[in-house]
Amino acid sequence: MAKSSAAASPRVSRQTLLPDPRISPRFAGLVTFGRYPRLEDVAPANRPSDWLIYGVPFDAGVTYRPGARFGPRAIRNESQYLKRFSIAHNVDVCAALSIADAGDSPVQPYSCEESMLLQVEFARRLDGGGTPAAKLLALGGDHSIAYGNIRATWERQSSRRGGNAGDGGKKSKSGANALALIHFDSHLDTVDTVWGEKWGHASPFRRAIEDGLVDPKRMLSVGIKGPLNTGADLEFVRDHGVTVLTYDDVRKRGTVPVAKFVKKLGAAPAYVTFDVDVVDPAFAPGTGTPSVGGFTSAEAIDLIRACRGVNVVGADVVEVLPDRDVSGITALLAAHVAFEVLSLDAARE
Repeated sequence: MAKSSAAASPRVSRQTLLPDPRISPRFAGLVTFGRYPRLEDVAPANRPSDWLIYGVPFDAGVTYRPGARFGPRAIRNESQYLKRFSIAHNVDVCAALSIADAGDSPVQPYSCEESMLLQVEFARRLDGGGTPAAKLLALGGDHSIAYGNIRATWERQSSRRGGNAGDGGKKSKSGANALALIHFDSHLDTVDTVWGEKWGHASPFRRAIEDGLVDPKRMLSVGIKGPLNTGADLEFVRDHGVTVLTYDDVRKRGTVPVAKFVKKLGAAPAYVTFDVDVVDPAFAPGTGTPSVGGFTSAEAIDLIRACRGVNVVGADVVEVLPDRDVSGITALLAAHVAFEVLSLDAARE
């Protein structure tokens, strides 16, 4: 059923206009994500936009191989072969949602924290053309960019529910309206600091939990696998009540624990973050911190589909490193992961 808003046209009148691939070839024209329109080109009839997709070409937060700054371009390029109808969810995503490409966030390549603040300000200003405010899907970039999009998403949700947002990057002292988080990754990303840096790609969820943006008791990390630098890396998630499903857990129990977690969330606003290194490097070689013994690309897609019913309000797909990719397969997977997240929202309509 289509959603409606007192300040917006009924959902049924809004959609994503795409070039007809049987008239305009997929290898022609401007490269936007999924061939979706640029934000400035969205027709008035399709405003307000439901989702805005933007890139964050930043990788100064990495602890191993750099190069993910080129990820957004690579993902957009491979996304030209995305199609609009989800067989798994039996939904035409572009008929159910109005989606636009909002370009790239500015970055500060020499400072993780300054770049994060630039991203938050950029995302804060993104306007889908009305209310409710559009949901945000960020393409990385390294995983440090997740914090900025989580903060912008939290602010939009807080404003929608009458909370205090737009605080210039300060903490949510009360943790009010904290988001649920579904996190696909080989790594926990809750380390306090690496090399004295607290805003790098090893720390975004620790910062988000500390700042009251994410409720750790409604956080699920899927696909975690070792080895770790130290067993102490597990202490933060254990002490804060984060649910961890290791790769071995999923191999033994399948997607059922993910579906059960989503069912427990009910209608709670949830953020989905996907690091491509959760997938085995045999299937996703283009990443900066590869971790062997991971999911196949098909298994990763199944895990996202197991989240059906989740009230997804924001997302990111990160850590694509094109220079290490083979025939663009990692970027292609990342594009499809983003589409699967959009499909979760479309399937709720």
